[in-house]
Amino acid sequence: MTVEESKSRRVEESEQGGTVTAGRRPDTAYADSCCGSPRATAVPDPRPLAPGPCLRGRVHRYGDNVNTDEIIPARYLNTSDVAELAAHCLEDIDLDFVKHVKPGDIIVGGENFGCGSSREHAPLALKGAGVSGVIAASFARIFFRNAINIGLPVLVAPDAAADAQRGDELEVDLTAGTIKNVTQGKQYQAAPFPAFLQELIAAGGLMAQVRARLERG
Repeated sequence: MTVEESKSRRVEESEQGGTVTAGRRPDTAYADSCCGSPRATAVPDPRPLAPGPCLRGRVHRYGDNVNTDEIIPARYLNTSDVAELAAHCLEDIDLDFVKHVKPGDIIVGGENFGCGSSREHAPLALKGAGVSGVIAASFARIFFRNAINIGLPVLVAPDAAADAQRGDELEVDLTAGTIKNVTQGKQYQAAPFPAFLQELIAAGGLMAQVRARLERG
């Protein structure tokens, strides 16, 4: 099988699993991506949205169908050490990424970002490298859920993704769902994160949140 055939198969497999596209509420998309429960329904969070976390960083821009094997190649999956995964993040499509990424930087992708296998190593590698969030035109559904589960914000914003250029400075307000391209002087609207997802991300992910709750009793 050629590289292109392999990538095409990963895209097809991801499409079968569904994508998260513009217009979907993050909580609904998160619920829908639950393995074995594609029809899960999100319960609206009635709590008011207090001022929440904001992201600010430079853009690292990639195209459509960036798959999980490109985010972290399979040859490194013999470890779950986040620092080791981060050291090889995106090296097959951007060898210099780990040399240039700074804490807080933001990945911008096209359609179907995170397609391919369901490995949680992919968002872990991005977060470990210092990436504060990912903005894309659409996401592979399982990647979307995996990212939130490990505390990595992901936003669907086709216009923002299309306009952003490598090196642009972005500001993202997760509560309001606003994305400001400081470099270009443009602002975009994505779906805001409800309170429970903000809390999950602030806790460092689902497992960290559960451990903290257990410790509190």
